[in-house]
This record gives sequence, C-alpha cells and structure tokens, in this order.
Amino acid sequence: MYSQSGIKDYESGKSKIEARIGILLMEIDRWMEMLLQNWWFTTLIGTKRPIQPPLRGEIKRDILIVGGGAAGLAAAARLAGSGKKVVLIEANICGGSSTGKSAGFLTPDSELELSQLVRRFGTQGAKDLWEVPVRGIQRMLNLIKSGGIDCDLQKQDSLFLGKGRGGMKAVKEEDASRKKLGYESQTYFGEDLTEVIGSRKYTAAVRYRDTYGIDALRYAQGVKGMLLDAGVEIYESTRALAFSGHTVRTHMGSVTADQIIFCADKLGPELNPYYWNVYHEQTFLSITEPLSMAEQNSMFPSEPFQCWDSDLIYSYYRLTGDKRLLLGGGSLMTTYARKDTTTSRVIDHVISGFRSAFPQLRSIRFIQFWMGRIDMTRDLLPTVLKEPDTPWVHRVLGCVGLPWATFCGDFVARQVMQDSKQEDDKYYRYFNVNRKFLIPIWLEKVIGKRFSFVINNAWAKYYQKDLTG
Repeated sequence: MYSQSGIKDYESGKSKIEARIGILLMEIDRWMEMLLQNWWFTTLIGTKRPIQPPLRGEIKRDILIVGGGAAGLAAAARLAGSGKKVVLIEANICGGSSTGKSAGFLTPDSELELSQLVRRFGTQGAKDLWEVPVRGIQRMLNLIKSGGIDCDLQKQDSLFLGKGRGGMKAVKEEDASRKKLGYESQTYFGEDLTEVIGSRKYTAAVRYRDTYGIDALRYAQGVKGMLLDAGVEIYESTRALAFSGHTVRTHMGSVTADQIIFCADKLGPELNPYYWNVYHEQTFLSITEPLSMAEQNSMFPSEPFQCWDSDLIYSYYRLTGDKRLLLGGGSLMTTYARKDTTTSRVIDHVISGFRSAFPQLRSIRFIQFWMGRIDMTRDLLPTVLKEPDTPWVHRVLGCVGLPWATFCGDFVARQVMQDSKQEDDKYYRYFNVNRKFLIPIWLEKVIGKRFSFVINNAWAKYYQKDLTG
C-alpha cells in the first residue's frame, strides 16, 4: 500500500519517532481493510421513497425517458406538468449508476478547464459552453429548493490546485481566461496558498465561487419523489433490452411512445447506434470517518473547499456535511482499461498520495471505497442529438459531470415540448455527433476503441482547436 519512496518522503523533515509512528499507523490502516461499498447507498437508509416496482406488461404513453440519472431526471422534471403522459424506466434505481457513484461536485469544471475551452472554441464559444454547466447547477439548485430535497447540499467554493511548474502555468491560464470572459476568480501563490489549503504539495491555486457539493444519490431519489408526486410514472429495475420504431422492450414488458429520450449510460450497440462515439473512464472514490475540528482546520485553515489538482489523472476531494473526507482519483493504467478493477490497490495509491500531501492527516481512516465508470466522448464534451431518420428519438450521450448532464437532459426535454426554434438551439452544433476528431471512427475500428480514445482525449484536452461559434 505504501512504497518505500513514499515512506522516505514522509520521513524527511520528521523525527525518527514521529516517522515510525506514522508508518505504524499506515500499516494498521492497511490491516483494517476498507469495505467495497458505495457510501451513498448507506445514506439512503431510512428515506421515505421505496424502490419502484419494475414494468410489467405493455403500455403506451406520450413520452418515454430511458435512464434515471441526472440527465433523465432533468428531462422528466421539465416535462412533468406539461400535460403529457410521461414514463421513465431505469435499470437500477434512480441515480444508481454514474450519478449515484459520483463525488457530487456541482462545478462547471469536469474534464475541461475554461482555458482549454477558450483555446478550442475562442472567447464566445468558451462562454457558450461554460454557461451549460452553470445553467445545469442552477437547475439542480432550483429542484432541490422547490422539492425540499435533503441531499447534503454544501456550498463550497472550488479550488483548482496546481502542482509543479506546469500546475502553476495552468492556474495562471485559468485565472486569465476567467478574467477575459468576465468570471470572478482569485489566485494564491506561495505563503498565501497555505492560508487556504494545509499542504505544501501545491504551487498555486485558483478559486471561484457559486459551486456546491451534494449527495447525488439522495438528490436523484429526491427528484424521483417529486416526479411521482407530479404524475410521472417511474419503473426501476427495468432495463431496456431492445428498441424498434416507437417501442422499447424490457424484460417483462414494453413502452410505446410518441417521443423517446435516451439518457441511459453504457448502452450497447443494439440500443445505441452511436456506440462507437461513447467511452467509459473508470474512477475510484473513498470516504473517511468524520474528521475532528482540528483535522478539518489543518486541512482547510479558512473554510472548506472542493478541490482537484492539475495532474492528468487528477485527485479530487471535499468534505461532506457530517465532515467526512471524500477522496477520489484513479491511475493511468486503470482509467482507460477495458475491464473494471475491483480491488483497493488504485484507491490505496490515491490515499497514499493524499497522505503525502497532508502528513498531518496521516492517522485518519478511510472506511469504504467504490468505483464507477463515467460516460464521455472523444473530446470530453457531451453529444446531444435528434436522430435524422427517426426524429422522435432523442439522445444524450457522454456527459461528464452532474451539471452538464442536467443541462443536456433539460435541453432535450424543451426540444420535445416545442417545435419552434429556441434561443439555445446552438448547442446542437456544439454537441453534434459528427464533430471532428483527430482519429476518426473508421480508423478507430481498425486500431481499437481504447487506444484511439486515449489519443483523442489527450488531443482534445491539450491541443485541439475548433473555433466554433
């Protein structure tokens, strides 16, 4: 769990006694294995809404939504009260897949920083795209407030942390881009940085406001309750198996609808003709016992932030409402791997890196870990489309981040409700399935999906220029 180099780093600058105590604590923690269990499912204990029964029989409705994650729930919330008969089916429970396995960060950042959007799309294009998650956050907050949803909503400013010279450059570029587009931000360097983060591992940071953290699974279940009260039919444990025309078939029934919105992730080619356009990145999360006030203050001297760093495979963390530390990350080998890793070795490495950055927190114990796969596209932006040959079929694909998914689900629902052109129709162009990539689909089928995804991913993040809009 802890490398010799990591132990040597820890020992430097410490007395031998302190170092040996720290190593002993690390070894004790190693013996006390974390549970492989999603913490958010634990928080559902005692909630009011039971699991909805699966669909049985054949039904006809006006609108069918496939998928009960952030996008599908946002679509259903927009359509509720429209006078249409709306039904939503979900293979797990609402929020039970990527949404309910996430860290619950409500921030415009996902895989792309604002400075990277400016490089790719220019000033106006970057502003258009940044407004997508900003509007998604606001939509989620509105649903939480109007529904009185208890989802551990935490108002926490975002802190993007640079590591080394490259990280300092990234922070400066991010701050410059925010100022260029008129967004507020604040940077920290040197000793000023230690006033907001209790670590000397970082060289710089940029901070911005109006961001939040939530228990995304409780949020999803809360929205589910709102939808049920509004007359939306919801069937959980109901996996879509086949699709033809206006009908989606499940294991015990079918739904025929005038309009169909696919918001489910990880669909196979039998349900998603754009299967080759969607990829899955594996990430890991862990959570601790509650931190003492002294531990909280040693980590966040001024106030809690939601943080992530400038590494390609970055670590991210924040405090929950009951002051547990939520820590996530991955590794280069497993992030893009074909098969899931189910042991703790990856998150052990992430935890070890965290303890190296915060040696004063070496004794806190991580009690549970879990993993999940995030849907994404080759250039890290979502794909949203209305199928040209079957215009009653709408798709939301590859959304990274709850705010992005929420906006896209809401966007598609508004398109379904109105035939007239809307002011944000421009997002069909930004999220076009046929946008250009370094490695095209035909070549991807020759050299392999995983390899081409890694190349396209890195190209889009660091080099690609679109200058659309």
